[in-house]
Amino acid sequence: MGRSSLIGLISAGAGKRVVCVGDVMLDRFVYGQVMRISPEAPVPIMRRTREAAMPGGAGNVARNLASLGVRTSLIGVVGDDAEGRELAELLGALDDVEADLIAMRGRPTTLKTRFVAGGQQLLRVDAEETSMIGKATEAELIASIMDDAAHANLIILSDYAKGAITDKVIEAALQAGERYSIPVIADPKGRDFKRYGAVDLLKPNGHELAHAFGVPAESDQDVSGALKTAINMLPAKAIVVTRAAKGMSFISRGGKVVHRAGKAREVYDVSGAGDTSIAALALGLAAGGTIEQAVDLAIAASGIAVGKSGTATVSAAELRSALEMGLDNGGVSHVPLDTAISQVSAWRDAGLTVGFTNGCFDILHPGHLKVLEEAKARCGRLIVGLNSDASVRRLKGPTRPVNDAESRARVLSGLSAVDAVVVFEEDTPAALIEALQPDLLVKGGDYTIETIVGADTVLARGGTVHIVPTVDGQSTTAAIARAKAKTD
Repeated sequence: MGRSSLIGLISAGAGKRVVCVGDVMLDRFVYGQVMRISPEAPVPIMRRTREAAMPGGAGNVARNLASLGVRTSLIGVVGDDAEGRELAELLGALDDVEADLIAMRGRPTTLKTRFVAGGQQLLRVDAEETSMIGKATEAELIASIMDDAAHANLIILSDYAKGAITDKVIEAALQAGERYSIPVIADPKGRDFKRYGAVDLLKPNGHELAHAFGVPAESDQDVSGALKTAINMLPAKAIVVTRAAKGMSFISRGGKVVHRAGKAREVYDVSGAGDTSIAALALGLAAGGTIEQAVDLAIAASGIAVGKSGTATVSAAELRSALEMGLDNGGVSHVPLDTAISQVSAWRDAGLTVGFTNGCFDILHPGHLKVLEEAKARCGRLIVGLNSDASVRRLKGPTRPVNDAESRARVLSGLSAVDAVVVFEEDTPAALIEALQPDLLVKGGDYTIETIVGADTVLARGGTVHIVPTVDGQSTTAAIARAKAKTD
């Protein structure tokens, strides 16, 4: 799917309105350090350092929608308790989210507390009531759905099996969708997918799909069979199954199964990745995109989310940047500087260190690979600054480069060590380094730190500079000379 059309959907989706109905909850994160094992039992002792709280469940779907530029009416149920009031306050602080939370006495707000140390979850403790809500509360939810849908472009049913998504709530959402000619999508739970009726799109994950139909859903072949079974048995108009690192697969009524692979990513935390994917699906459909386009947006967005810690959101700028950089389909040759700057900011937000190296890379040889591999081993993400053709001619003479910038960038971007390539026109990368502000600067050759361009910039911000020794006999000039000698 063309990146330009997907980027266009992000812009088209800005300002669209989505009604999100579902189980809202409070996600609390307790962070700390583990230094020893308890003498009382074989469990780690965590010293708490800080806490954070944010909306979870349908609340996190709303957070992601707002972050993607979509205006959201969030409808849900909380308890008449401190957690419910805290959740209402957190949602009230979000731009583009209007929360209609119904407080029920005698029912606690769903609270999930995660204990995290060293970037890893040690334990999750849930406090919740999962019985269906009462009829009076149900009637309030239905009235809110009907009111808010009149001004919406799409309805989401975010079911976490905590009791808010009753059969009558589902029926009301479907009636509202039909009345106002807007799509309804559902994130299901449990084994009874028929209860969601003729939704325009049903989005289970692979485990949920397998559990609902008692079939495997691991390989493409498994998923194809499960989706064909599901579309024949269910009234849903289309089904999209999320498959973690394997991407997503979908089928529309009367159509074929389509598999969309995701790009392998470093996974830091999967908390909320499903909420991110359904928000991106909603963005794509609300903006008028096809299911395939919406799926491609969701794959790119969830790939960003799993690279972050905690119940993370993905912004429209991050998603646009990822698509511009080709992170949805394995990479593009090179990216503009402003896109690289935006991506550096996103990487840093995810806790990743950013490295930088530069060169002409005219004819790639083992010396180049050594520099790139050592650089990547020392950072989370590596950007390569590549001299333009004019810059190479000024530095190396009129017969260079042998390969043009586009060809050189394509080769570099295909290497696993390289995360982005930026072409620069100047003779040195000083301005590029100043703009990117990398945490690590790597250079190959017989340099000292004092003679490396940009070293002062990196060191001034507390970064490091690393020099990779030259590999004997390995240089582009030597390679050209050897080739010329063989033809003479």
